[in-house]
Amino acid sequence: MIDKRLIPYKGLKKEPFSGSHNGMRYLLTGDDGKDSSTFTVYVYPEPWCFEQTPQEQLETASFPLSEEGLDQAVDWLKEKYETGKERWTKAAQEMMHIT
Repeated sequence: MIDKRLIPYKGLKKEPFSGSHNGMRYLLTGDDGKDSSTFTVYVYPEPWCFEQTPQEQLETASFPLSEEGLDQAVDWLKEKYETGKERWTKAAQEMMHIT
């Protein structure tokens, strides 16, 4: 699903990192800019961007801004995908019908 080597976790202090996997979108962002010691991960369904997704559809968790925290975040993303697979599959299928 997601290769943690592709996520520049130290770079989250400057820029968010986003992606998607089979109907599940995700966003990782540092919490306090250059002074961040934690980062937050959001998951939400296709097809909307983060800013246009209704608040009630966002799921979130925070982690320490470290190699271990990144491991925890990737594990959390994988768990969210597996436990919500039906939701994400439905979102991906419905995306094809939105005009």
